[in-house]
Amino acid sequence: MDLIRIILSILLPPLGVFLQVGFTGQFFLNILLTILGYIPGIVHAVWIIAKK
Repeated sequence: MDLIRIILSILLPPLGVFLQVGFTGQFFLNILLTILGYIPGIVHAVWIIAKK
């Protein structure tokens, strides 16, 4: 299941984070990072998924 989340995180970072943690501060932080730059959003999403 983590592989699917990582693939989704590469395509759409907030979706991968949402599937991992739901509507929390990490989700909204990832939206902000994705808006500011796509790569920081991906890095944050993969980090959140790999951490758990």
